[in-house]
Amino acid sequence: MRPLTRASWALASAALLFSTGGALIKSCSLSGVQVACYRSVVAALFFILLLPQARRHWSWRTLLVALAYAGTVILFVLANKLTTAAATIFLQSAAPVYILALSPWLTGDKFNRLDFGVVLVVMLGLIIMFIYTPGRSQSAPQPATGNLLAAASGITWAGTILGLRWIGQRQATSRESGLGVVLSGNLLAALLCAPWAWPAEQVPATDWWLIGFLGIFQIGVAYVLVTWAMPHVAALHASLLLLIEPVVNPVWAWFIHAEHPGQATLVGGGLVLLATLFYSWQRQKFPAKMNV
Repeated sequence: MRPLTRASWALASAALLFSTGGALIKSCSLSGVQVACYRSVVAALFFILLLPQARRHWSWRTLLVALAYAGTVILFVLANKLTTAAATIFLQSAAPVYILALSPWLTGDKFNRLDFGVVLVVMLGLIIMFIYTPGRSQSAPQPATGNLLAAASGITWAGTILGLRWIGQRQATSRESGLGVVLSGNLLAALLCAPWAWPAEQVPATDWWLIGFLGIFQIGVAYVLVTWAMPHVAALHASLLLLIEPVVNPVWAWFIHAEHPGQATLVGGGLVLLATLFYSWQRQKFPAKMNV
């Protein structure tokens, strides 16, 4: 199996783990800041105890990318608490637009007409979702505010992907690792949220189980797969392939919370998904003609 194919499968598996986040965050009775804090604490412990290489060879680049990552994990949780899970992940998916604008200067990736076309379709889908914000519901009490936070998380997520790609490209001459970014980013996120997260009183046992799963699997295992794959794929390809997450994310929210994201979200998200699938298929069918 070619490295690009293995990396693509790793990213797809990570996307499935990421997809559990929306529904499980909503299932937790803790506040958004508390979920963000405790989830990051568990994830940090996962990396410290099981992946000691994540503790080594940090640099200013590690901490810079970690700042973008910390913003992503905090904003993602806060947005999920306020708007629908589908809207959160789809609006975060604006990352390819920012990557297209920045990566030629930051990572040296080159783009062709297909890249631009796919991003235009993604932008159209996101605009549809943002304009037609769904009404309030029990699982989405403040959708407009949540949508803004989700859109902001798209910017920080783009910075995270570009940063991981940047560090991955340096692995031949540097001992820096993307795992160090995830560990330091989770420590930073926990530290930033701590003043509003403690103390936690009378937390149900179910919430701790949810926090454990989110920290170990939805962050820990998923980011092990992402950081392994990033040196082998272009940043835009990675960000688009990870958009497979929206296939399952709204299904979890519907199944667990009976959450209906609304027609505009489904139409806009459908455009994002179709563009992602077409782009990934083209990269696998014509790898020699694509910029990897």
